[in-house]
Amino acid sequence: MSDHWEIQTERLLMRRWRDSDRAPFAALNADPEVMRYFPAPLDRGGSDQLIDRIEDRFDQQGFGLWALEVLESGEFIGFTGLNPMPAGVPGAGDQEVGWRLDRHAWHQGYATEAARAALDVGLDQLGLPVIWSMTAVINLPSQAVMQRLGMVRHGLFDHPKIELGRALRPHVAYRIGQPVRSVVHPGVQP
Repeated sequence: MSDHWEIQTERLLMRRWRDSDRAPFAALNADPEVMRYFPAPLDRGGSDQLIDRIEDRFDQQGFGLWALEVLESGEFIGFTGLNPMPAGVPGAGDQEVGWRLDRHAWHQGYATEAARAALDVGLDQLGLPVIWSMTAVINLPSQAVMQRLGMVRHGLFDHPKIELGRALRPHVAYRIGQPVRSVVHPGVQP
């Protein structure tokens, strides 16, 4: 598999990361509203390290968390893609579909559009038998995306990396195991 895949949906380009993404990604990761369902916002160093880890994973496996760009404007708005489920959670070791979008990109269907394309890659192109997604129980917007994608609720669990007593510790996992068809199938270009 090529490690340079780009995916184009009706409105988005899912691509490898560029140096020009670092500043807007750092701003997104520093926004307390964007990061309210994560343990803490990230500073610039932490944000840059996350990009480096994402790019390393692309180099290792040929896919990962694609940078999201709005086709019409060329604007970077966050990421969507596939990443391994961490140890200690349902589906550990399998792939998860995940997303993080800048606040101004919310409520426009971008997360669902891009996640559907990522599921198409994982299930149809890569032949993965199952793909997971997880979030804090209180993160109803992300659960709504999972439901729109046709994912089935697997169950509740306590996230092992979040301290006892924190509202973010109770998590919910969703999964899907059959191909998901986009309304407009973007195709994957090597």
